[in-house]
Amino acid sequence: MIRATHPSRKRDSTIPLINVVFLMLIFFLIAGTVAPPIDPDLELVDTSELEGREPPDALVLNREGALSFRGVPTDPETYMASHDTGPVRIVPDRDASGPRLMEVTGALRRLGAPSVFLVTEQALE
Repeated sequence: MIRATHPSRKRDSTIPLINVVFLMLIFFLIAGTVAPPIDPDLELVDTSELEGREPPDALVLNREGALSFRGVPTDPETYMASHDTGPVRIVPDRDASGPRLMEVTGALRRLGAPSVFLVTEQALE
């Protein structure tokens, strides 16, 4: 009686994968320690009590979606007609609609703004 021989399957080794993951772990551990930590005795300036104010050359998008420039209501077309060809800055309200913000930035880009920057609040923690 002749037995049917099944070709033996070669199993994939996971050793190379483990080696790559280990090397990545070592890399990120070393890369994470390149920058020295902030001095623990350092006390940062507290600006939480200061009144915030938008930059004078920035568009302001309020929570209702209306634009203003230096306190005067405007729209992207009017603003770009009287603005130079430099970058445009927008200060959006925290509660402004995301789709409205995208609509305004898209309109500014179509009207010739080389770049549109969003001015936001930054916290260091």
